[in-house]
Amino acid sequence: MSRTRLALFGGTSVFYLAIVVAVLASTWLVLLDWKVMLFRPYQQWPEWHAFLDSFVVLGQRGPTAVMVAAWLGWRSWRQHTVRPLLVLGVSLLLLNATVGAVKIGLGRLGPHYGTQIGSAELFAGGDIFPSGHTANAVVTWGILAYLATTPITRRYLSALSATVSLGVGLTTVYLGTHWLSDVLLGWAAGLLILLALPWCEPLIGRAEVWLLARRDRVRERWRARRRHSPSLPVAAGGPRPALVAQRVRPDGAPITTPAATAAPARETVGAVGTRSGAAQAGSAGSGSAGARPGAGDRLSQTIPQPARVERSAVAQAGATPAPASRRPSAGG
Repeated sequence: MSRTRLALFGGTSVFYLAIVVAVLASTWLVLLDWKVMLFRPYQQWPEWHAFLDSFVVLGQRGPTAVMVAAWLGWRSWRQHTVRPLLVLGVSLLLLNATVGAVKIGLGRLGPHYGTQIGSAELFAGGDIFPSGHTANAVVTWGILAYLATTPITRRYLSALSATVSLGVGLTTVYLGTHWLSDVLLGWAAGLLILLALPWCEPLIGRAEVWLLARRDRVRERWRARRRHSPSLPVAAGGPRPALVAQRVRPDGAPITTPAATAAPARETVGAVGTRSGAAQAGSAGSGSAGARPGAGDRLSQTIPQPARVERSAVAQAGATPAPASRRPSAGG
């Protein structure tokens, strides 16, 4: 971290502690909060209420996190790195841990729930000090400037994030949802998180290396399975073979199994008849040169004869024998 960043971090930390002490001691800052609240800006300029009520969404954590995460996800895909998403995740974790802890610890009530004029309204079960909208706007939109790759882009994005966070903070004061001191502390809290991100870079780098190594390992396993899977040829117009799952050892090598013994091929009846007809034709051709095959021979050559089925012994035994013809006797 550079000396300039260290000086900014130290000055912002002093400013943060000064605001907390001023509110705890109920100093002039608390009186200023009440004066602004009783002025009721939303009643002084009601024509801005509809626009600013929509503009304050730029400070809500859910919508802004989704928009910025979508942009950084596209950028991570283009650059083949997960660092932008990791930086966003770390910054949001720091935001929830620091701002959330102070909110719950101090328990300040909002302007609409004030009970006594001039009171700091601390330790009353509230959760508005510091302003979460303001701190979230500083961190979420400031991440874009933090991850900028060129100095010109960083300057433009820094100006954009400062404008959005300033507008969101003042809008919450206009709507009466936060005290002015809440907004001041929210700006300081968000800036401290952005200034502390360089100290988290070694952790982010190790996390990125681990994630990329896991991704490459999964890719290699998937390619190994594709490489060892059998590729069966498919005839044109024929049925596609069914794929059978192949078992693989933990190291990625396939487990081979002994091939099944092929069953002996069987010939069909039509094939036997065709072959016998071809044999008869060959025997007829090997006869005398002058002999011509008759019509019956030609028919047997062209049409395969069906296989003859012998009558079973049971059928022969059950059949009634024909009566023998009597011959006339010599003397008859």
